[in-house]
Amino acid sequence: MSVMRFVGETSREAMRKVRSALGDEALILANRPTETGVEILAMADEAAETMVASTLPESTAPAPAEPASRPPSEPAPTSAAPDGGGLEAMSERLLREMQDMRALLARGAASPAAPTTSSSAGRETLAETLRDAGFGRVVIDELLQGLPAELAGAEAEPAAAQAWLSRRLAGRLPVGIDPETFLDTPGILALVGPTGVGKTTTTAKLAARCVQRHGAEHVALVTTDGFRVGAHEQLRIYAELLGVPLHALSPEQSMDELLAELAGRRWIIIDTVGMSQRDRRIIAQASQLQGGAERVRMLLVLNAASQPGTLEEVVTHYRQAARAAGVALDDCLLTKQDEAGQLGPALDTLIRHGLRLRYVSTGQRVPEDLAPAEAAPLVEAALAAARPGDDLPAASVKSARPDADALLGQGRRLGALLATLRRRLTGFATLEAAWDLSALPACLQEDHLSRLLEAPPQRAGMLWAARRSLPGADWAMPDLGIDDRGGWVVLPDLQHRQPAGWPARLGQARERQGVAVHLLPGLPDADTWLWLDETRAPWLCQVRPAQRVVHDGERRSLSSLEPLAEAAETRDARFRGQTVRVRFARLAVEAGPGGRRGPVASCAMTAWFASLVDPESGRVLARRQWLTPLPAGADVLPLLIGQLHGEALPRQARRAWERLPALLPAETDRELRQLLAAGLAAAAGHLDQSSDDDAEELRGDLLALLGGRRRRREGALLEALLQLLTARDAIRHVGAAGLEGLR
Repeated sequence: MSVMRFVGETSREAMRKVRSALGDEALILANRPTETGVEILAMADEAAETMVASTLPESTAPAPAEPASRPPSEPAPTSAAPDGGGLEAMSERLLREMQDMRALLARGAASPAAPTTSSSAGRETLAETLRDAGFGRVVIDELLQGLPAELAGAEAEPAAAQAWLSRRLAGRLPVGIDPETFLDTPGILALVGPTGVGKTTTTAKLAARCVQRHGAEHVALVTTDGFRVGAHEQLRIYAELLGVPLHALSPEQSMDELLAELAGRRWIIIDTVGMSQRDRRIIAQASQLQGGAERVRMLLVLNAASQPGTLEEVVTHYRQAARAAGVALDDCLLTKQDEAGQLGPALDTLIRHGLRLRYVSTGQRVPEDLAPAEAAPLVEAALAAARPGDDLPAASVKSARPDADALLGQGRRLGALLATLRRRLTGFATLEAAWDLSALPACLQEDHLSRLLEAPPQRAGMLWAARRSLPGADWAMPDLGIDDRGGWVVLPDLQHRQPAGWPARLGQARERQGVAVHLLPGLPDADTWLWLDETRAPWLCQVRPAQRVVHDGERRSLSSLEPLAEAAETRDARFRGQTVRVRFARLAVEAGPGGRRGPVASCAMTAWFASLVDPESGRVLARRQWLTPLPAGADVLPLLIGQLHGEALPRQARRAWERLPALLPAETDRELRQLLAAGLAAAAGHLDQSSDDDAEELRGDLLALLGGRRRRREGALLEALLQLLTARDAIRHVGAAGLEGLR
């Protein structure tokens, strides 16, 4: 494969073009600034591996003056211009450098070369930024694990690198999806934490929010603080201002007795007595709060200005006390942000422990100085407070058990990955639950799976699979939904659970799942055609080149009509693991249903043609044809590309089917295994086909689980998903992960 040239206004834009044409494993030969932006020379990974492999046996031979074989499209070397300008001179210089590199590899193949300073300068800069902001080594390593190659080197644009770091850090900070809904759930909320962190004032702020949202008649305040002089009086004043009752809970009183006095109050907020994290009475306090019939939600209040070591102790000991009382302490609130010199140490603690940050307090005013936690502003504030050269204690917070630290670090990475997949992939959470069913006795799996599938996620469209077994298998590919964002619903529909006959199954999909658009595997028969026509459901079907249609009164095959089609748009797509350019064309024809059942007249249709072109060589890799009653002006191309992407799913599903027996218990139900195989294939396909920045980052994180070199190929993404779920099970069995993402 030849060396290719890519130009963009920025290095990130140029790298996106490289990745689109050559994949994530493209070998970057060089880049340089130009008058219009940045120019990058790159070649495909396979070609580079072949080139290096061909030279390794020549362990002592000197490098030849000219390469033994030159890529077909590479210009012949010419004399370099004095200023080094011009693509030809650069190509010659690059070839000489590659010869020197291969010679070096040949001489030192037995000992891996140490990474050069320039290749990791960008990474070191970002690591230094995080250290200066107060983040510790564990979090820094986790954050930078998925750093894209174009941002790791010395040539990386600082603005792009900082933007990636901010986005990455915000994604790792566990905040509630909608913090305001935290106060919409009726119940009892207890604020716990050490003395002096601002629990009483924060209690008043939360009560004020509840009164504003739900009315004073539904809110009550409770205090357990009978030790501090004036604490009860301070909260009483707030209660009078808000118009809500205040009750005291003594150490001898049970929660049930208190609730009897507060009958009718749906939101009860408890201000607990402040206790040092080293005080053993915090276990008794947690036990008292959980001693009633109604479970109490606990919110840990942390001082953002505390020392890193103090924050570590507070979180660890209070969560241990909560577990001893039989409750999880997973939510927290940061106070005194306005007094904190740096937010980094507090955010570092939250990330390492997986605590969900609900609110942030920035002053004493009630209720103005309390705001729902938002990741992006907090990250911006933390990075803006970086102090270069400081030897911050946060970087030295270490566990006395390094093995447990490493395991928890892996658990955090897995938890973040799983949470991202649940947000991005419709149905992934249910697919996880289906994976968990494999641990049940075989006699229970089928019943539990049926209950799990009773309320399937809604689908905007459906990719219907052929009604035949997969090649080399004795089961049929399940049908896959399309969500309202155009991605796969990764919880498939098993064919044998659907009614017989196309009209019945299409009708069920519409009624149960809201399916409006149908991507059919072939031309519908007469009964199905009538159903689609009566319901006015949009549909299209992929057909063979020999499919005969009517054009200008003449019945001809689609392949013979393609030269007459009008050129439409050209779009990028993924085909057989590589990026291709899809050139679309269309033609007005007439066609009728397939089969011979029932008299249905031919009607006006649009025939779509696609030529799948290698963007490098211009060679046509494949051709596809579709028929649809949708008008030519409709935006049909996303549906056509979706069905084109769907061609890879049966192969991936069969690969997953073959891998699952080694990962799941031997008695796993066959039906459950089919569901998991097709769902994981859809997840891998979605990640491979997506081209946005978030998908790129997610792919990098997933492929990092496999170790070694990262490959975007669908098979590698599927393997990474299997390893992710297997590792999740392993960590859960060890019992080391106290993260909401792994529960």
